[in-house]
Amino acid sequence: MIEVRPTEQTDIEQIRNLYAGTKAQAGTLQLPLPSLAMWQKRLTDMPSNVHSLVAELDGRIVGQLGLVVEENPRRKHVANVGMAVHDDYQGQGVGATILAAAIDLAENWLNIRRIELTVYIDNEAGIALYKKLGFVEEGIATQFAYRNGEFVDALYMAKVRHI
Repeated sequence: MIEVRPTEQTDIEQIRNLYAGTKAQAGTLQLPLPSLAMWQKRLTDMPSNVHSLVAELDGRIVGQLGLVVEENPRRKHVANVGMAVHDDYQGQGVGATILAAAIDLAENWLNIRRIELTVYIDNEAGIALYKKLGFVEEGIATQFAYRNGEFVDALYMAKVRHI
């Protein structure tokens, strides 16, 4: 059973290894060969508007998600999400489980009405997952990022909770 919980200091090495995976790294803005020191700095003493979750299966970190609540007073109802699933566990429900937990946290506990994300246009599995959980496409960012020697477009997607 996949357990979603807050990130702990003891998770950092496994998170670094998760993002070092070929598929996980290519689907995010992370650079190859991530250092342990960089991840320790990133995940230690996070600001109060940043929520880091992990998905754990049989003692192994198989997914990580960051939810960042906007600090601008006029956008405090908005959060941005970024996530990755370990290469060996993609397509097994890890992404859906951790994203559903983040949506619950955002909407039912943090009073977030809009969750935003970007996803590379060639990430068909990610796009399908986001649509399944209520995200809609809002636009295309041309040449959004440089990946493996070429520019890649991304979709802007959002999930808006109407009250």
